[in-house]
Formats: sequence, structure tokens, C-alpha cells
Amino acid sequence: MNIFQEEINMSDLKKYIAKRKETDSEFSKDFEDGYQEFKIGEMLKSARKEVGLTQEDIAEVMHTKKSAISRIENHAQDIRLSTLQAFAHVMGKELKIQLV
Repeated sequence: MNIFQEEINMSDLKKYIAKRKETDSEFSKDFEDGYQEFKIGEMLKSARKEVGLTQEDIAEVMHTKKSAISRIENHAQDIRLSTLQAFAHVMGKELKIQLV
């Protein structure tokens, strides 16, 4: 699939999500909660890759297993603040939380 096809598919997906959110309040609520969890996991994964670390590297320093790091990156629900801080620290980054 080329970049143009991916953009079309993303556009279609965004339209579908917007329409579904308008017509289904339960979907809308669940989507937003799930999206926030997904976004946190993706930010962690992206930052980890940016600094050139593997899940194994993070797990070793955090004294856990690779599968635990994978769960954090792929299902970032109910992560403890201390876990997020440790994850950021291993990558040489600082965790900042904002209320907007």
C-alpha cells in the first residue's frame, strides 16, 4: 500500500469514526477512553524507538519482563504514575502531566 492509499484509508476511517460518534453515544464515550489509552502507549513506544532502545532494554532496567513492556505499549490502561515515570527515566526523558 502506498502513502496515497494510506491517506485515503485514514480519511475514510476518520469519517467513519466521526459519523459513528454522532450517532452512537456509547461508542463515542468508549472510543475516547480507548483512544487516550492507545495514545499513551504509542507515545511511549515512539519515544523508546527514538532513543534506540528495545522493549527488552526497558524491561531489564525496570526489573520486569518484555511482555510487561509490550502490555504497557499496546494496552496502556491503568498504568501507575510511578511506572510511567520509570519508563521515561530509562529513556532519559522527563514525564510531564498537564491539565487542560
